[in-house]
Amino acid sequence: MTPTPAADQEDWLRLDSQICFSLHAASRAFNGVYRVILKDLGLTYPQYLVMLVLWERGEQPVKKLGEHLRLDSGTLSPLLKRLEAAGLVRRERSARDERSVEVRLTEEGESLRERALAVPRRIVEATGFDLAEIRELRERLDRLTGALDAAAEQEGASASASAAPAGH
Repeated sequence: MTPTPAADQEDWLRLDSQICFSLHAASRAFNGVYRVILKDLGLTYPQYLVMLVLWERGEQPVKKLGEHLRLDSGTLSPLLKRLEAAGLVRRERSARDERSVEVRLTEEGESLRERALAVPRRIVEATGFDLAEIRELRERLDRLTGALDAAAEQEGASASASAAPAGH
């Protein structure tokens, strides 16, 4: 029996046909592995991401840090408070712009970098992928992210245009 186009479309609504669910499940699986690996460092996965940016780029305004991590200030501020309470970062008002808060690593935060060097290797091992597969997957996910960002921007512009009163 040959499936009809309508039957094919019904398959589109199956959970296991959804790329978003596959990405969600992979993300949760990653978080589970990171939770175990990062426990030794005393970091959560989101805190680890903050530390990665600071180790790579040095002192950052909170706004720029949020842009790198794709996090809003409401999500980022509590993370930074916990990292500061742990003695890993320091937040200070910018001398150049009082509205801006700068985040920098403390000596303890800098020294944690050495212990964190084993994390990527352990993650690679957990995936079962070789480095070429990981690089290819990352490139595809970056392309997917770019395409989805562009689509969301276009959808947002279309929605704004259709909501605007005629003649404006």
